[in-house]
Amino acid sequence: QVQLVESGGGLVQAGGSLRLSCAASGNIFSINAMGWYRQAPGKQRELVATVTSGGTTDYADSVKGRFTISRDNAKNTVYLQMNSLKPEDTAVYSCIIYWGRSEYWGQGTQVTVSS
Repeated sequence: QVQLVESGGGLVQAGGSLRLSCAASGNIFSINAMGWYRQAPGKQRELVATVTSGGTTDYADSVKGRFTISRDNAKNTVYLQMNSLKPEDTAVYSCIIYWGRSEYWGQGTQVTVSS
């Protein structure tokens, strides 16, 4: 059974930084793409960033230049470094991994940016 455990969320002032981590455990190997979504209250879920198994990254326009996604394949872990945070970045952030024909989600971690 595959499980994803997220960490790193919290409360930060505008302009600050946070780093999210998402570690996959279980009998899992050679993960395909990994990514992060977020959902703010009253808004639709938004794809924030993705990274392929080859290291190609993609970002939502709203976070380009501020967020960096990376992965450690040896640890089955994906990271999201968030800099220059804005109040509009406040949301629940969830990681996702694609393995085989399935996708797996983390439980979500709250990120709150105060003005």
